[in-house]
This record gives sequence, structure tokens and C-alpha cells, in this order.
Amino acid sequence: MAIIDVTISQLSESVAEATLLNWKKSPGDAVAEDEILFEIETDKVVFDVPSPSAGILFEILVGDGGTVAPNQVLARIDSEGKPPATASPELKKAETPPLTAAAKSEGGIAMPSAAKLMAETGLSLSQIEGTGRHGRVTKGDVIQAIAAGAEPAAPPPAPAPKLKQVETRPEPSLMTDRPEQRVPMTRLRARIAERLLQSQATNAILTTFNEVDMHAIIELRNRYKVAFEKEHGVKLGFMSFFVKATVHALRKYPVLNASVEEKDIIYHGYFDIGIAVSSPRGLVVPILRNVDQMAIADIERKIADYSTKATLGTLSLEELTGGTFSISNGGVFGSMLSTPIINPPQSAILGVHATKERAIVENGQIVIRPMNYLAMSYDHRIIDGKEAVLGLAAIKDALEDPARLLLDL
Repeated sequence: MAIIDVTISQLSESVAEATLLNWKKSPGDAVAEDEILFEIETDKVVFDVPSPSAGILFEILVGDGGTVAPNQVLARIDSEGKPPATASPELKKAETPPLTAAAKSEGGIAMPSAAKLMAETGLSLSQIEGTGRHGRVTKGDVIQAIAAGAEPAAPPPAPAPKLKQVETRPEPSLMTDRPEQRVPMTRLRARIAERLLQSQATNAILTTFNEVDMHAIIELRNRYKVAFEKEHGVKLGFMSFFVKATVHALRKYPVLNASVEEKDIIYHGYFDIGIAVSSPRGLVVPILRNVDQMAIADIERKIADYSTKATLGTLSLEELTGGTFSISNGGVFGSMLSTPIINPPQSAILGVHATKERAIVENGQIVIRPMNYLAMSYDHRIIDGKEAVLGLAAIKDALEDPARLLLDL
């Protein structure tokens, strides 16, 4: 007997523990190397943990819902073990599941996690180039194909409810006759609550507002959106303009891009912008790093990639860590106005809202314009009202006259 311990590596600098959601195997089951054993949920992401070796799952030390820490032994595998000789053919077949139709191709093999994701999205192996060992298709290859716009070869099956993507909610039938149901917060939801309270308790939050006439950006987008998508393979949206306008303002007023560490102000010489994205598990904020060096197409492509990963629950810890400023777009849900909460340790956040046609006065005449209310919440401990107001005005000016972004005005 050769026993191999199953552990998880260091989660991240800010994550000390996680929750083991559910085991995919039971003691005595045969496992293949790299086959998914269980799912782990941190306060940021959910990820699969593969088997470090082929063999027999000898012992499970932490059950479903247990709290786990880095390098803790969670299970043991007998790498020399073999399935019982008395096992029926049906059992042996279940222990080594056949590839789905989405994972079969001449000379091609998909890893179990990749095959699962392909089945969920309706993609076929012929649409994906494998980068794994011996050309195997990995989960990352499937995610990359989805981000590149691969269309399903067949309609994907309706996804089964999964704990890692859906936070438990009361059933509608339970909302009558005054019943109650107690459900635990997910680790992500608990972390969101903790950080929001921390932000309110430690920052002197103040919010300033302005309005922006979006007709210049809308005309620019309408004029070039077809050519842009043809050239770059990604749709031209509005968020990339907000990101570019934000960086333009942060260059002018660096304190908006700073953070507080004890009694020091840390001025960041780089621009890592967090983009708030809604996912089935809650709000997540993946980071666009060095966004000042990114073209409009790069920003749109990265945002689309993050949106896909947020929906699938495949964002990595690295993609969610850091950031010097954040943008929250409540407008996609119809929000007209809000006061966004700062994401610690950052010192400011921009809130974008729904663009609506309104009657405004322009050169003494009443005209109809597509208007958007912008809100900037900032930490008044280090950011004065003047800098916040002028910073938001700089974003407004860049959006109303996009040539400023080209000319750096």
C-alpha cells in the first residue's frame, strides 16, 4: 500500500481558510490522476481540486461543509490500490466514466473538468485546441474558447442546481402564511458583508454626483461598432469608455488612485481597475491590471472574459486580488442613482447608472439628450472634496468629448 495525502495549497495572502463544498467520490472509489475529487469555496471563488494520483480513495478526513486550511490533509489515496475483483462491470464503468459526446474525438481527450464544462455549454472537442499533456483539453482551454465566442455545437442541457453557483433562497411556496426559513450565508456572502461593514467603519465616505451627456459616446459607438467587432472579434460596449475616462481622471488626480495604510498614504504608479460583476454567487470584482496600457479592444475582451468566468464560477484568486480603484455599473439593472461603497483598501469608487433620454437646456434651448448620472464615493480622510469633484468632472469631460482621451487634455 502506497498512501498519498490529498491537500490544498496556499489559498492566497488574504484567505486563511475555506469550505469543502462536496465530495465527488466516496471511500473505496477508484480515481484517476487529475480527476476532480471535491469542490472548495473561499470568500472569493469556487474551484475544483483534482486527485494528485491514480488509485483508490482510501479515507476521507473532512466531510462536506467542513472548514479546511492550506496544507491540511483532507483525504488519503492508495496509489497502488485496485478496484475490488468482485465489482460488477456496471460499477467499474461508473468508477471510470466514459467521455461524453462533447469529449470524444479522434485522437483527442478532454480532462474530466473540461468535459463537464463542455457538456454544460454544448461545445464539442473539435472546437477546442488542447494545450494539456499529449494534447488533452483542459478546463482553461474550454474557458478560452468560450471567451473567444465559440458557439455551442448543440443546445446545452439545462444546468442542474449546484451549490457553488446558487445561494440558497426560500422557496416561493414558503413565503405564504408567515413561515420562516433559516439558511446559512455562503462564504462569499459572509465575506461581502464583512468587507462592507469594514468599509463603512474605517472610511470617511462621502459621495459627489454629476451628470454626463452620452450622445458623443453613443454616436461614436454606433459609427464604428460593426467595423470594431469585425476587426477585433469582440463587441464594442460602453464600459471600456468609462474605464478609459476613469484612468484619464486618475492621472490628473493621483490621490483618487491611492490607498491608506495606517497613517501613510500609498500613491500607486499603476492603474488596476476593479470591475464589479454580478454572478450567481454574488458580487465579485475582478481586476483589469495595468489598464492604462490596454487598448479599447483589450479592455472589452477582458471584461467579456471576466463576465463569462463569473457566470461559470471559474474566476481565479489572482484575478480577484488587488485593485487601486473600482467601477460599479448598477445601470445594467436599471439603477438611476446610488452611493457606491468603497472597496477597501481603495479610497474611491465610481458608480455608473442607466442612460435615459431627458430634457436639458443647451445653449438656451430645451433639447433631448441621453443622460447618465455618475456618482463617486471617496474617503474624505485623504481626498478633499475639490479633488473628488474635479476628478468626476474630468471623467464627465472625457466622455462628452472623447477626443480628450486621444489628446490627453
